[in-house]
Amino acid sequence: MASDSLRDPGETSATPATVVVTGADGGLGRRVVALLEAAPGPVRVRTVDDDALLGADLKPLLEGADVVVHLASVFRSALDGDPAVDRADDVTAAQRVLDAAGDVGVAHLVLLSSATVYGAWANNPMPLTEDATLRPVPELAFAVQRAEIERRLSEWRHDHPAATATVLRPVPVVGDEGAAGWLARALHEARRVADLEGDPPAQFLHVDDLAGAVALAATARLDGARNVAPDAWLRGSEYTALDAGTPKLRLPEKAGDRVSRVRWRLRLAPTPPGLQPYARHPWVVANDRLRAEGWEPEHSHEEAFVDGTPATALATLSPRRRQEIALGVTGGALAAGAAAGIWALVRRARR
Repeated sequence: MASDSLRDPGETSATPATVVVTGADGGLGRRVVALLEAAPGPVRVRTVDDDALLGADLKPLLEGADVVVHLASVFRSALDGDPAVDRADDVTAAQRVLDAAGDVGVAHLVLLSSATVYGAWANNPMPLTEDATLRPVPELAFAVQRAEIERRLSEWRHDHPAATATVLRPVPVVGDEGAAGWLARALHEARRVADLEGDPPAQFLHVDDLAGAVALAATARLDGARNVAPDAWLRGSEYTALDAGTPKLRLPEKAGDRVSRVRWRLRLAPTPPGLQPYARHPWVVANDRLRAEGWEPEHSHEEAFVDGTPATALATLSPRRRQEIALGVTGGALAAGAAAGIWALVRRARR
């Protein structure tokens, strides 16, 4: 990474470039900050607390920044409490960052999006390039919000033609227990209710490789969208073999969707509405553009998946026994869902 590109042409090499990072307290953010601080040349890194994104005046926090790296996300998918997956807090926070960055004259923005913005559809080309139309699954709030943030960034670029911006669209990230890794964890659970025809192709990105892509986008001031993924992808059969320890129930699409909705409603799985198509249809991406800028992933899809997925005792069981366990778990979920529905009807009748 050449930190010289962080500076405007008129600045001397002794002038520190200032990079402001949001979301720096997460696993991804800490890695990005460390890479920026270790970059050759004078680089000064400042951070913005997540709490400030929705409340504080951001202009004083971004004042003097050459580059802003926006990694923070308040989106969560949780088993406990109200996950509030339909709230658009991430859109609001991103808009506030854009507004403040424009007001103080930030020269370059790096925005973390997601490959989910392409949507998971049966007719998707393989692989998807950055030129593909963004058509996220409408029910998945996370993907819809990321596409909306990208749209607002495009408007910001139009209003600030002298500035540049990088949009990074990573595939599911593993190795991060925080916000960056929730999608991979949720998809792993979603794939427990699998399609009759087998698993779709899959991609996994190690958090260290994503951090390298973010740091490169900031230091080289890459302009435009870049997919972030290791080379190629895992075929469905390869992913099935790697994920041998996960019991799966294979169902027709409509039945699988009903089971998934029950699991979500009863907080049995962190699989929000709209996620199931991403566990059923292909949405693998090409990484040629980021590769051409000098980015090289250190982990393959297989290595990332194995490193980020704890081994289970189920991996030693036969496929038949894993299927029996899946039937038992899902049957219990359906029974609980039916009981909950009956109880709701009884309560309504008593009112």
